Amino acid sequence: MLRCEEPLFTNLDIFLFSLIVGLLIYWFLSRKKTEETIPEFKRLTPRETSFIEKMKKTNRNMVVFYGSQTGTAEEFCGRLSKDAQRYGMRGMSADPEEYDMSELPRLAEIDNSLAVFCMATYGEGDPTDNAQDFYDWMQENDEDLKGVNFAVFGLGNKTYEHFNAMGKYTDKRLEELGGKRIYDLGMGDDDGNLEEDFVSWKEQFWPAVCEHFGVEATGDDTSIRQYELVVPTDINMNKVYTGEMGRLKSFETQKPPFDAKNPYLATVAVNRQLNQSGDRHLMHLELDTSGSKIRYDSGDHVAVYPVNDVSIVNRIGQILDADLDTVISLNNLDEESNKKHPFPCPTTYRTALTHYLDITNPPRTNVLFELAQYATDPKDQDTLRKMASASPEGKGLYQSWVLDAQRNILAVLEDMPSLHPTIDHLCELLPRLQARYYSIASSGKVYPTMVSICAVVVEFQTSTGRTFKGVATNWLKNKVVVTDNGHKATVPMYVRKSQFRLPFKASNPVVMIGPGTGIAPFMGFLQERGWMKEQGKDVGETILYFGCRRRNEDFLYQQELEEFEKAGVLTQLNVAFSRDQEGKVYVQHLLKKNKEHLWKLIHTDNAHLYICGDARNMARDVQNTFYDIAEEVGGLTHTQAVAYIKKLMTKGRYSLDVWS
Repeated sequence: MLRCEEPLFTNLDIFLFSLIVGLLIYWFLSRKKTEETIPEFKRLTPRETSFIEKMKKTNRNMVVFYGSQTGTAEEFCGRLSKDAQRYGMRGMSADPEEYDMSELPRLAEIDNSLAVFCMATYGEGDPTDNAQDFYDWMQENDEDLKGVNFAVFGLGNKTYEHFNAMGKYTDKRLEELGGKRIYDLGMGDDDGNLEEDFVSWKEQFWPAVCEHFGVEATGDDTSIRQYELVVPTDINMNKVYTGEMGRLKSFETQKPPFDAKNPYLATVAVNRQLNQSGDRHLMHLELDTSGSKIRYDSGDHVAVYPVNDVSIVNRIGQILDADLDTVISLNNLDEESNKKHPFPCPTTYRTALTHYLDITNPPRTNVLFELAQYATDPKDQDTLRKMASASPEGKGLYQSWVLDAQRNILAVLEDMPSLHPTIDHLCELLPRLQARYYSIASSGKVYPTMVSICAVVVEFQTSTGRTFKGVATNWLKNKVVVTDNGHKATVPMYVRKSQFRLPFKASNPVVMIGPGTGIAPFMGFLQERGWMKEQGKDVGETILYFGCRRRNEDFLYQQELEEFEKAGVLTQLNVAFSRDQEGKVYVQHLLKKNKEHLWKLIHTDNAHLYICGDARNMARDVQNTFYDIAEEVGGLTHTQAVAYIKKLMTKGRYSLDVWS
């Protein structure tokens, strides 16, 4: 019987081979196209993981790592690494997420070396996103850091329960692993004066560095430029950034996944005022995310990238006699740095001042110090340098003239007519404009393609007679649903996950405390509890404590809340109207009134407590009220009551979403 040989290639083989070849050609062409269209493509290639090899290669002996969520720790880190050359050191700033931190023990290989950590604390004592891996490494490893010199500056806020937890932990853990602390842990308090705390710390830190390593300060206080101005002659406007955060033209061709470097342009579907009267503007916005594949859960945060006030941008250009439409690129003088530009380049001065730079908040002391050289009046020069110093007089002047008066960079330029910096140096010095975060006021299960925001517009008179306007809230307020030319208004946004979550078991009772715009996440919680009820689930007691000024003025979501109550979704609605009677009434007073029932829910029924809103006063007062309830109804001592509430926090039954 003849045996028929199989063909060498089947039709399926040929098809698969053709498919693979086609995909490889597509990948090659798209990669080539990407390289041609993204000026910062070099930063998107596989990252350099050895900071030790980089330090050796570039002859550095000091590395400053930052754990930063809003950019402040990164800014402080840059200032320290830049100052290093004034104190006999050669520094580089580094994002721990970009390097292999398990190499830290190898720092001892470099003579007279030092690692500094600027560590911000985020959420409930957590590391920032970019420091999470480093934090995990510190927890899980027992590497020997003998011979590694270090110092830590922490950034925190005293109104939060876990003040400077990351700074404290990093400082303690590095010492436990055998590292040598060359200067005391610094702890900045954002509820006080973070800038002053940092300046005071580094004024003592640098002499300690000089003493430890036997080096001397150069005494050179001249300005050190980090970037050089390049004005392209042959400009292809298709390669100029116009407000994108990462990929060039990303707003024209949107591609998921959407995150901080690649926000989604959501259309504004609803923008309505919530309050009936009063001198404030409280608003509810709905952002349409259809087709984005963005998913969110109740309790998550939405980040939005705001745009600066055009009138401030134009006025800065006018004072500095600058053509704001000039296309420029600020290129790092340190060619080995991972950070090639301070913001996406090439771009125009107008785009930089509108989309990338913070021109509304008061400038930090290092900006004033660098600008002093441009003042033609010696008195102005002295004033600026004094405010940048660590002297008690200088600190007091900075506090009163800049911070208390809420002078932004425009106000500084206007009130010091002799100050006339170059616009490129000003753009180098100003910090990046950061995304603003809002607790999402809707449920992803009920409204999967709609993200709601509840916010109050920030606007007030300063002591100089100027009107201070919050960047994001005023920008959002003016987002009309459909513009005059028929286009839909858009907002660059992405979703940030949160630990502020409803209990896994729907039958657990929940107690929500959220005065003012603190009600935002609870609108999502209520929508979700209602949805669960419709699914036939056993939903436990759902109690809300809300507070506002007056019933007829700012009772936010009154109609919706009353409908939830009518439908049985909201078991109990308690509202404190602080100014509707002679004595002020706040949410904590209503909690005290219902103390027996609350204690039963907490102690017997496994209730989950949620607090959202002001951290400075409300959250602290509410926590103290729960201590009182535990003492008065539960019969605990004060020490036991504090431990009891802390245990609830540890178990995830006492959750905070607060801001100061």
